Amino acid sequence: MKRYLYLWHRWLGIGLGTFMALWFLSGLVMLYVGYPKLTPREHLARLPPLAQQQCCVPVSQVLTGEGEAPDSLRLTTVAGEMRYILRHGSRIQVLDARTGEPLGPVDEAQAVASARQFASLQNPQYQRLVNEDAWTHTRSLDAHRPLHRLALDNGTLLYISSQSGEVVRDASPTERIWNRAGAWLHWVYPLRGGALDDWWTDIVIYLSLAATLMTLLGLVLGVLRWRFTRPYRNGSRSPYRGFARWHHVGGLLFGLLALAWIFSGLMSMNPWRIFTSSAPLDTSGYAGGELHAAHFPLAPDAALQQLQARGLQARELHWLLIGGRGYLLGVDAEGNSLLLAADGSAVLEALPDAVLLDAIQEVSPGVQLHVERLAAHDFYYYPRAEHSMLGHLPRSLPVLRVRLDDPEQTWLHIDPRSGTIVNTLDRRQRASRWLFALLHSWDWLPLLERRPLWDGWMWLGSVGGLVISGSGMVLGWRRLQRVRSRRVVPARQRPC
Repeated sequence: MKRYLYLWHRWLGIGLGTFMALWFLSGLVMLYVGYPKLTPREHLARLPPLAQQQCCVPVSQVLTGEGEAPDSLRLTTVAGEMRYILRHGSRIQVLDARTGEPLGPVDEAQAVASARQFASLQNPQYQRLVNEDAWTHTRSLDAHRPLHRLALDNGTLLYISSQSGEVVRDASPTERIWNRAGAWLHWVYPLRGGALDDWWTDIVIYLSLAATLMTLLGLVLGVLRWRFTRPYRNGSRSPYRGFARWHHVGGLLFGLLALAWIFSGLMSMNPWRIFTSSAPLDTSGYAGGELHAAHFPLAPDAALQQLQARGLQARELHWLLIGGRGYLLGVDAEGNSLLLAADGSAVLEALPDAVLLDAIQEVSPGVQLHVERLAAHDFYYYPRAEHSMLGHLPRSLPVLRVRLDDPEQTWLHIDPRSGTIVNTLDRRQRASRWLFALLHSWDWLPLLERRPLWDGWMWLGSVGGLVISGSGMVLGWRRLQRVRSRRVVPARQRPC
């Protein structure tokens, strides 16, 4: 039996050693440079203030009641012009804010104008219309495809939504260069966008599964070959020399950490949908109805004037319905916000807890709510560095955590300042927090809040993983060379 363990570990290592080494190397790059994205902070910072005088047609011309009500409505500036942007699921509708006229798909000239608003000191050069390329492999951009791609003088690529005309992604030269050795390589993105694109998910899952098995076998064999009591004849507790010794000792020292990283990488793919709830919570009841003009009697220009009077120069204005009550949320260039009652009767820095809990109760009528007000981040609610995969998502404080006694034991985090549900976590998603986020990027506050300590831990484990995989690659190459040499029959021994 032990012989088969050796054979499985050896041949899995020969096949996967290079992938393991690349994963550890690219993971080091990702500690500091993430996959390109446009963060909310960057988006807001590039917007001009919303004009207050005769800025827009009333909302009654936007929310006419004809057809399906939108999921969201906001007022923003696109290519120097104010626009109402409505979201219907994955479909985007855009209206001219001054006339109320619907606008069609964005053309090349409009994309260039949008890029000029975003980067006023640059001269954008239009390249082409792309559906997906190396820097846009993300489902969050699906509603905006195809994308207009433009290049700035400094080499930055901008991607413009063909539906709304907004800049939805930027990729600087630095990000692109480092990503070739970072996220693009780590996530096996060379297989995306080509003939293997449909099988990319399965390929990554089964590569990770095989690598997990290989690492586990290596740990078992490493322990079996280590002499804990009586040393070998050479005085060592390892029977190996050279690269084999490095592989053996490195595996014993860093094998568990390598196993945790490979296994958690597998969990990041949500294999076989193990973290997907069979009955996810429907939070649509939180709004308490649909977005209709009757909920919002206050004119947009009057709302902007009230916000200005309170010191907020709004870059965007959002129309919200919470528990059947209408609100307008103004957001400035730094992400600061204020809420207005939809009738203009009050300006609020935050909504009362009672209003939020009444709205949550409509999500699950009759279900008991357990409410906690978080004044500090904890294991399930915490920020990450902005360049990291989810670092662009705000995790502001204070926040309400509401635990529901529903079948999935769902938790909701609600931001009182915006009245929005920040995220939902059912028990499967909380399991993913342990099996993916903790084990893969060590999202543990005692480390995250002490960055030099977190960096040192990640570097130590990564270098250890490179020692294991690098020495394994050398051993695998030597094994293949020996196999090949045995198969080659010298010419003098060949029959005539």
